[in-house]
Amino acid sequence: MTWMPTEWSRQSEASKPTASGLRHIARVNFAGTALRVIFLALLVAITVRVSLPQNETLWTVYDTPGDVVRLLLGLAVCGWVGAQLFFARVPRDAAGYRTWLYFGAVAVPFALICLVAVW
Repeated sequence: MTWMPTEWSRQSEASKPTASGLRHIARVNFAGTALRVIFLALLVAITVRVSLPQNETLWTVYDTPGDVVRLLLGLAVCGWVGAQLFFARVPRDAAGYRTWLYFGAVAVPFALICLVAVW
């Protein structure tokens, strides 16, 4: 019995990405990762700015209970976002990177506008 290539094996050979396709995938992965990092860093910066005491310095934060709560919540959110930035699982497939590419293209300018407005 001799082996004959089936339709399925011919399709799998034809569906292999070319060198230009691999470069395109690598660019999408890089752009998605870069936008993810930029967005999370901007989110940390916004959270730090919002959680600082309103009328006082950082050393007199204990004078007002609302400032203490704001500062503690801000530190918790910054810790969580920082953990997402450094320890969270990155996307495993091209669709995850593409999602971050699309989301980041909208969210990064919006976060940058919010940071400028809050500062």
